[in-house]
Amino acid sequence: MPRAALPTTQATVDAATPVADLPDRPLAVAHRGDPYRFRENTLPSVAAALAAGADAVEVDVQLTRDGVPMLLHDPTLKRLWELDRPLRALTADRLAAQRFADGHRVPTLAEAIGLLAEYPAARLMIDLDDPGPAEAAWRAVTEQGAEGRVLFCGPATALLAVRALAPEVPLALTWKQPGLPVAALLADLRPHYLNPPFGLVDRALVERAAAAGLTVSTWTVDLRRTMRRMRETGVASITSNRIGLLRSVLDSRRR
Repeated sequence: MPRAALPTTQATVDAATPVADLPDRPLAVAHRGDPYRFRENTLPSVAAALAAGADAVEVDVQLTRDGVPMLLHDPTLKRLWELDRPLRALTADRLAAQRFADGHRVPTLAEAIGLLAEYPAARLMIDLDDPGPAEAAWRAVTEQGAEGRVLFCGPATALLAVRALAPEVPLALTWKQPGLPVAALLADLRPHYLNPPFGLVDRALVERAAAAGLTVSTWTVDLRRTMRRMRETGVASITSNRIGLLRSVLDSRRR
């Protein structure tokens, strides 16, 4: 297993780095890194998830006042960082200078992409709640030469903005309704994955999605029995806060 140490300088990911063929199990996606061990959406959390064998690490992206994409789920820093300020009110330089109680800091998306350099088969799943960060996030990807190492997930509004910028990047359409999206949306968006919460997923949905040319990814699965149930439905990808447990469950099926 490659070491989990963080790079001391910003690494550029080679666009020619091959993405491994899909394994004979669902992909194991780490939700915001390894948040039971490290603070979510931080470099140690992402690095720990990669070291634990994540096929992809899902991270959330918000923009600073000066338009820099940062790893953060909420619009404000209150829940995660105990700083009651909107991210949009702060510049990237102000955040870089801010040190919190445990020594961690809010990382940039570019820094998270840099961690992929040590893990040639892994990818980053960039979750956007709205279209606002799409252009800056894609720019960070292209500046790192990482077009082949990322996929995007989120609602249709966000992913349509991504698709306009990146005609070929894989998309996972977050879908919280029973059944499939309408054909017109699928034609415009061309998603690779339909991405519903696990409570909506059964084998019938997976089969309907396959008939529409889609594979199914699902989230956020943290119980062993639910991981096993999702695996049996035939989903292509499972996202979890417990990446070590998920890998154990998925790998045990192959033995």
